[in-house]
Amino acid sequence: VQLVESGGGLVQPGGSLRLSCAASGFTFSNYPMSWYRQAPGKERELVAAISSGGGAIDYADSVKGRFTISRDNAKNTVFLEMNSLKPEDTAVYFCKVRYYRADYWGQGTQVTVSS
Repeated sequence: VQLVESGGGLVQPGGSLRLSCAASGFTFSNYPMSWYRQAPGKERELVAAISSGGGAIDYADSVKGRFTISRDNAKNTVFLEMNSLKPEDTAVYFCKVRYYRADYWGQGTQVTVSS
């Protein structure tokens, strides 16, 4: 199982970013996927999750209405569209899959929201 995130960067408050997570080593379309983030000095927290077919989605209250999770099962990729970014969204963002009762994580991508 391999997960590779991309798309992070430095953005001003109010700006947007689109994160991608490319998956391999398992049948992507069979598994729910999720995005987490970890800010300095804080615990890793769930940001958004999407079911295997994309029909069920959940968000942390802090990002509802601003972030959108989606997936392309033909391309084995999950996305996180982030709009109206705030300084408190600054964190390393990770994608995760639970595969055979083990959690697999990508290496993370840094998102910094600052003027």
